[in-house]
Amino acid sequence: MTVALMWEARAADGRGAELLEWARAQPLDPAPLRRETFTASTDRVLVITWWDAPYDALDLPELPTPPNELIRRPVHHWRFESLEVS
Repeated sequence: MTVALMWEARAADGRGAELLEWARAQPLDPAPLRRETFTASTDRVLVITWWDAPYDALDLPELPTPPNELIRRPVHHWRFESLEVS
């Protein structure tokens, strides 16, 4: 089974580049099958990681919370189970 973990943060005003740099520098051990990093308007950073694990696996590493000065609000986390690839 493949599970995807999504991590999304909104940067403090003018700190989008710093938040992106911070997110890219965060190691995950073990490494996921795949890791993608996205940005969007309003200085949002999204990181999706894919894992060969059951949906309820407790031992999957996730990105930590960034320093408070880099974010506008708490980080959002979601977990998804892959059902189909087309």
